[in-house]
Amino acid sequence: MRKVGEFHDGTSDGLVPLAPLDLTKYKTVSDLVAGMSRCSFGARSVGEAAVVLQHMVEDRDCFKVLTLSGAMTPAKMGLVVCDMIDWGMVDAVISTGAIMAHGMVETTGRSHFKHNEFMNDVLLYKRGYNRIYDTIELESNLDDMEVIFRKVMESIRGKRSVTSFELNWLIGEQLAKGTNEEHRGILKSAYLRKVPVYVPAFTDSELGLDFGVYVRRMKLKGKQHVDFDAFGDLEDYTERVLASKKLGLFTIGGGVPRNWAQQVGPYLDIIQKRVGTGGGFKRFDYAVRICPEPAHWGGLSGCTYSEGVSWGKIRPRAEGGMFAEVYSDATIAWPIVVKAVMERLEAKGWSGKPRRRGTKPEL
Repeated sequence: MRKVGEFHDGTSDGLVPLAPLDLTKYKTVSDLVAGMSRCSFGARSVGEAAVVLQHMVEDRDCFKVLTLSGAMTPAKMGLVVCDMIDWGMVDAVISTGAIMAHGMVETTGRSHFKHNEFMNDVLLYKRGYNRIYDTIELESNLDDMEVIFRKVMESIRGKRSVTSFELNWLIGEQLAKGTNEEHRGILKSAYLRKVPVYVPAFTDSELGLDFGVYVRRMKLKGKQHVDFDAFGDLEDYTERVLASKKLGLFTIGGGVPRNWAQQVGPYLDIIQKRVGTGGGFKRFDYAVRICPEPAHWGGLSGCTYSEGVSWGKIRPRAEGGMFAEVYSDATIAWPIVVKAVMERLEAKGWSGKPRRRGTKPEL
């Protein structure tokens, strides 16, 4: 039985006291998020995520990777990505192709719409409306994006193969030259800031279908077509990681982008073990994940960073690793975390101009 006199007071064991969330004291998002870090449950994880992201961004030795999945651009989160790129929070983006395709729609000044729940999906199809949860993408928008993509493909005729990051660079260049300055977009910002954008599951996207259509056209005309080089993406990303002193990861959702980004650690490890040269031991020093999926469902999107430690992907906290996991809808937590860090960087005189660590692809 425990004796009352033997009870500890918390502070003596280094425990951090919590504090009530006093909204009357907060004038900025940064202040609010800092207050949330002294609360419990989801609020604390949001506050901790902002701390990790800030450390990641301020570490000049850190190569920072943003991974994206889910319908984030139709959900109007595209400019959050642009802000992260423009403020130097991102050195590479790994995404689904869908996010990039729908993001092109935004960049060209076209609209997505709220879904009217009284319109059934059969009617939506007949009217050229593609439903994404509670949002509508016009089929005509995607047809217009194919015209832009076709121009990009025509610009590389004669080239034997092309990677997704090369294609995304060229799309970004096309958008930067052909859209109004006020129309921001992910690929446009990535091109202007020299940030590579990889789409590892390229064929699983509107961009992949457009690529397939273009190749079919070329074959029917008896002309040389361009092959897609998925391993070119893998090797380019691997070389950038290998050349970096530290690594940071900011993940929205899960899926292929999340694992493709993280598997570079085991890849470099087995290169060294099985080939004997060209590999190394690299782990992510910082990591933030915003995803509502729990681990007990058994899917990779619910895989914790602690589990990633066992694979040699994440540096454990005991060795200096910093990571935070927010179990939340990204459209709620993500903008709050990023805005809080933007305010903190601005208060320190941060210019918002990233180091141009990327390089133009050799096309």
